[in-house]
Formats: sequence, C-alpha cells, structure tokens
Amino acid sequence: MTVTLWVLLAVALGVFFWAVGAYNRLVRLKNAIANAFGQIDVQLKRRYDLIPNLVEVARKYLAHEASTLEAVIAARNQAKSAEQTAAGSPLNAGALGALAGAEQMLGGALGRLFAVVEAYPDLKADQNMRELSEELASTENRIGFARQAYNDHVLEFNDAAAQFPTLVVARLFGFLPQSMLESTTSEVERQAVRIEI
Repeated sequence: MTVTLWVLLAVALGVFFWAVGAYNRLVRLKNAIANAFGQIDVQLKRRYDLIPNLVEVARKYLAHEASTLEAVIAARNQAKSAEQTAAGSPLNAGALGALAGAEQMLGGALGRLFAVVEAYPDLKADQNMRELSEELASTENRIGFARQAYNDHVLEFNDAAAQFPTLVVARLFGFLPQSMLESTTSEVERQAVRIEI
C-alpha cells in the first residue's frame, strides 16, 4: 500500500508541476503579446509626431486645400486617441478594433494628402516634404513589421491556449483567445491594378 501511495503522490506532483509550467508559459506568451503591442505603439507615436510637421510643410503650398489638411489632422487626433486607449489595454479586442478603424481613416486621409501633393510640383520638390515623406514611409514599414510580430505572438498564444492538455489550464485560469490586428487597407486598395493598353 505504501508503494501505491508513493506512485499516486509522484503522479500528483507531476501533474502539479506540469500545470505550473503550462500556466507560466501562457503568462509568458500573454506578456509577449503586450510587449509586441508596445512596439506598435512606439511606431504609431512616431507617425503621429511626423504628421503635424508634414501638414505644416504642405500648408504653405496648399492654402486652398485646407479641408484636406484639416481632415489629416482630425484623423491623426482620432487615431492617437484610439492608440492611447489601446495602449492602456493592449489585450482588449474592442480597443484594438477601434484603433484599427481610426488607423484606416488616417490612412485614407494621408492617401488623399499625398494625392494632392502629386499635383503640386513645387511641394513635391520641397526638401522638407521629401524628407518627411520618406520618414513617414519608413515608419509605415516599421508599423507593418511590428503588426506582423504582434500577430505572430497572438497566434502562438492562441495555439498554446487551445491545445490539449494546456487548454484545461487556460480555461481554468481565464486565458481567453486574443484578437489579431486586421489589415487597415480597404478592399479597393487590395485589388490588383489593371493596366489597359
């Protein structure tokens, strides 16, 4: 009987240590998601800081395009507000959805600004405008890479939390599936460009 007791105790300790390990892995993965969002946050703040400078350079050339410039600033402010909300709770799907929507509006406003810039050769040739545009493009690339890293961490967490037997620990301690960041490009932007000859 003592051998059976020792075997049961060994099995119980094995299960306990496995559960502790599974819990710790889920916590580490969840923290990696928050860290990945922090990297997105840094790049978004950088973009939000560049936009007023870009608009200011464009303002002296585009006095009669004030509505375009105001739309960019309004979209930037809305996106910055949504980013601050999401940064306070990077695992909240609602906050991330609001951020994605605000980012899509900002992208559209910036797209309209750059379309207007194309029509003004003097503005397009302005050294400050070129530098700010290049800096903004570089930041957009960094944001894209940071979003990909975030989604990779979310996928790893969701996979770990959904696989048996870790699923038991995840449900027991409330580790809920996390939402991935969706693309902020519209369906129209995703369509292939048709060239007619």
